[in-house]
Amino acid sequence: MNQEIARSQTPTPVHQFTILLSATRRGARLARLLTREQLHSWGCPSDAAEHVVAELANNAVLHGHVPGRSFRLGLLLSAATTLRIEVTDARADRSPPLHPRRPSAEAESGRGLLLIEALADRWGTDLGPLPLRPCKTIWAELDVPRKRRR
Repeated sequence: MNQEIARSQTPTPVHQFTILLSATRRGARLARLLTREQLHSWGCPSDAAEHVVAELANNAVLHGHVPGRSFRLGLLLSAATTLRIEVTDARADRSPPLHPRRPSAEAESGRGLLLIEALADRWGTDLGPLPLRPCKTIWAELDVPRKRRR
């Protein structure tokens, strides 16, 4: 459960799904539902992935929203049994902390990155290339058991 800062090495996908969604609560909810359906069609377990997508999509809506800009959800399943989840938003200036802290017991928010850290095998942040620098991608990778995939 380590976070990587440098641009990660994306494995060659066997299956790939990408969609632009509105940076609204409805768009975040749709990201989770689409993840469930897409992973089901690939024969891939989806519970942990759904939670990760829900957190990343909600963060894109709450912290990465720019009026008139969407966020992008990407799912990549590699032959090496890795599911990579990517959520790209339009706010590179609002990157998550390197080491999320546990909020106080009274806090009503601030646990999302801790959940991602607990569920993902690896996660991190990539900034967009220079001409597109205003965007960032938060990614998480989950190791998927080979026997459960189709």
